[in-house]
Amino acid sequence: MKTFSLLRSPAVRDSLGIGVAVGAAGLAFGTAAVAAGLSPAQALFLSLFMFTGASQFALVGVIAGGGSLVAGALGALLLGARNTLYGLRLADVLGYRGARRALAAHGVIDETAAVTLVQPDRESARTAFMTTYVVLGGFWVATTLVGALATDRVSDIDAFGLDAVGPAIFLGLLWPRLREGGPRTWLIAGLGAGLALAATPFLAPGVPVLLAASAALLSFVGANEANSPDSGADQTEEVRS
Repeated sequence: MKTFSLLRSPAVRDSLGIGVAVGAAGLAFGTAAVAAGLSPAQALFLSLFMFTGASQFALVGVIAGGGSLVAGALGALLLGARNTLYGLRLADVLGYRGARRALAAHGVIDETAAVTLVQPDRESARTAFMTTYVVLGGFWVATTLVGALATDRVSDIDAFGLDAVGPAIFLGLLWPRLREGGPRTWLIAGLGAGLALAATPFLAPGVPVLLAASAALLSFVGANEANSPDSGADQTEEVRS
């Protein structure tokens, strides 16, 4: 009965839904990776050990555009840096120590952080984190392999338009953030896109992506404004809501 009750808990229910839905996107990554020139084994390795979707798509996107592996890796690291901030918060919430903490660090991504941080207590937080990590990770790796193997068997990738999968999926990942963001989010996105487009004719593939990431520095301006004395009332009202 205890196991059945646990499976019906909001922490497990939400984690299962997110894990299955997001994990299925590994199919697109497997396709994009092979279309960019990676082997199925390389695509599988990235999903197993890198395990952060946006950074993986950024890496194969740079490679697909003819960029160097170094440029792709740097772009992926920039996108993955936010996971470090998640980890600082989750370390206190989960309270893991030793080997369990090291294992949990591999599973710190947007989805696990989002599900974990809304839980009311540590036990629910741990349940939500591990459920999302295991389910999403398992589906992500499995669907990556399926997508990579299926694409590897296609003789002419360009004929099916599979070379456009990576950029299309990456834009799909960005769109929810743009839709929910305010004018500042659109300003940063527009500036980043403008920098990339302006630099593309003059710089090596992959470098414009790194240059565009500098637009994110504007977010720190917003953070400084939020910490100003005049913003105290707004922050109090936000917490109450």
